[in-house]
Amino acid sequence: MEEYDYYEDDSSFNDSYDYSAEHSVCDKEAVRSFAGVFLPAIYTVALVVGLAGNGLVVVVYASPLRRRTLTDVCILNLAISDLLLLLTLPFWAADAVHGWMLGTAACKMTSFLYSTNFSCGMLFLACISVDRYYAVAHNTTRRTWTSPQVRRQRLVVCVVLWAAAGFLGLPELVFSRTKHSHHRISCTAFYPPDMARPAKAALELLEVILRFLVPFLVMVVCYCWVGRALTRAEGIRRDRKWRALRVLLAVVAVFLITQLPYNMVKLCRALDVIYILVTDCDTSKGLDHARQVTESLALIHACINPILYTFFGTTFKGHVLKAAKQLGLWLGRHPQPVNEEPAVEIALNTHTQKHSQSDSEDQDTSTFTI
Repeated sequence: MEEYDYYEDDSSFNDSYDYSAEHSVCDKEAVRSFAGVFLPAIYTVALVVGLAGNGLVVVVYASPLRRRTLTDVCILNLAISDLLLLLTLPFWAADAVHGWMLGTAACKMTSFLYSTNFSCGMLFLACISVDRYYAVAHNTTRRTWTSPQVRRQRLVVCVVLWAAAGFLGLPELVFSRTKHSHHRISCTAFYPPDMARPAKAALELLEVILRFLVPFLVMVVCYCWVGRALTRAEGIRRDRKWRALRVLLAVVAVFLITQLPYNMVKLCRALDVIYILVTDCDTSKGLDHARQVTESLALIHACINPILYTFFGTTFKGHVLKAAKQLGLWLGRHPQPVNEEPAVEIALNTHTQKHSQSDSEDQDTSTFTI
């Protein structure tokens, strides 16, 4: 969990940083009071909504009866990482109100889980966009989804992404600790005196690049290619093209709206650490408030993910209805047959020939399903 200025007596990251005299006498009581009310309220809403949505995704996508594409596997792992991220929120809510009461070991582990799963979510979002691009560019068909080679590749991709996220979370595991400040105990990162400023600035910039900039650029490039392929594809009704394009636009727009403000604030904080730009108490408190609000907005993305990404692969509504029907049969009830909404399956011809409307199975096409 990112620490805030109001946790420190006279610095933005620890006592080894020699801030200006104006910062050392800056009263952050208003910031602490705002956090004690705002953060628990936002975290409670995010926890309830996120647990329900991501829990449903895990139940549906973890079904052993499903044939999974890489996108399906990424959606499943994305939901798991979002769940683990959301499960840390009660600890941070209690910390905002009462301070940290669970000791150093819990502080390190909770901070590590928060940072790791935040990074993991961003990496899996980028992986989903790459897989959608690959499905169109390389004519991935359903017959290849269950091959042993493809299953091994999916496993390798997931392991690599989780390992990369764990690596990004290591600084929290190493440097997080409990500290007494303002008559309370806080859980925050504490760096050695000889590396405080460069370490803090480097980590802030690294997080902006790897958690936001790289995933965003990957999504934009991949979805632009897929969108162009959709608009040029022949033999597809206009409403289906527009529906697919709307989903792609919504994915990129939601990511940008929820993540850009938070990363802009992180960038400002990194520049402040390097150049000591903030020398006014009101400005410092405003930056603290901005970080609280924008980080909460970034966390809301974990609640929106089930709505956005479950529309890729196959129709999520149909799988939910099927699962409900199976549950009813298992409980001994016999519900009426459920009419499942068919998936919007778009076959993209990778050639420019105008015979794309042919129904032949030998036609060179890629299936992109919404």
